[in-house]
Amino acid sequence: VQLQASGGGLVQPGGSLRLSCVASGSIFSINDMGWYRQAPGKQRELVALITRGGSTNYAGSVKGRFTISRDNAKNTVYLQMNSLKSEDTGVYFCYAYGYDDYWGQGTQVTVSS
Repeated sequence: VQLQASGGGLVQPGGSLRLSCVASGSIFSINDMGWYRQAPGKQRELVALITRGGSTNYAGSVKGRFTISRDNAKNTVYLQMNSLKSEDTGVYFCYAYGYDDYWGQGTQVTVSS
């Protein structure tokens, strides 16, 4: 499974970004998809996960601001990020779980005025 993420960038506090991640390869094996992030000097942490059936799980720090969604027909997972804060800054990694854990290359999100 290969994961290609896109959509990161620089945004002011309070702004919005939408991340996308397309899966290719043995996509039939994928169950969960989601996003993790890693801020400078910190460990990678879960942001949001979504199952094939659409059940979601969010980190407490993003609940109510971020929305994860998935289009199984397009093998794509999205992360809509609203009301962004400086502490949301980091590298965001697309993740998928099937026969194994799979990771995308990461996309930088910077929230700064």
